[in-house]
Amino acid sequence: MESPQFWQYLDRLLADNKIVIDRPKGSTHPRYPKLIYPLDYGYLEGTTSGDGAGIDVWVGSLRSKVITGCVCTVDLFKKDVELKILVGCTAEEVEVVREFHQDRYMQNIYLPKNAP
Repeated sequence: MESPQFWQYLDRLLADNKIVIDRPKGSTHPRYPKLIYPLDYGYLEGTTSGDGAGIDVWVGSLRSKVITGCVCTVDLFKKDVELKILVGCTAEEVEVVREFHQDRYMQNIYLPKNAP
């Protein structure tokens, strides 16, 4: 069942915490140089996710920088689960992010913000 409060709380985190882009579009992953970031990727400053770092954020090309959804990942290599907030992402950019987080060790699901 959809919880409007879930999205309201994520909106509040986004409003109250600055987005820091530490991996700009086109940059390479620090440990895997063949992996190129297709969109701006960063985190919400002053927040903490399950891995102890800031909450991950992908920033797309839409002018309005509001939350468009989330991608939940399961990584068998790292043995973790993470939530990545999508901000200002088009439908095409959502698919690009999903492809980025999918390989033989990692799978994901997309949660659109305005799901019925």
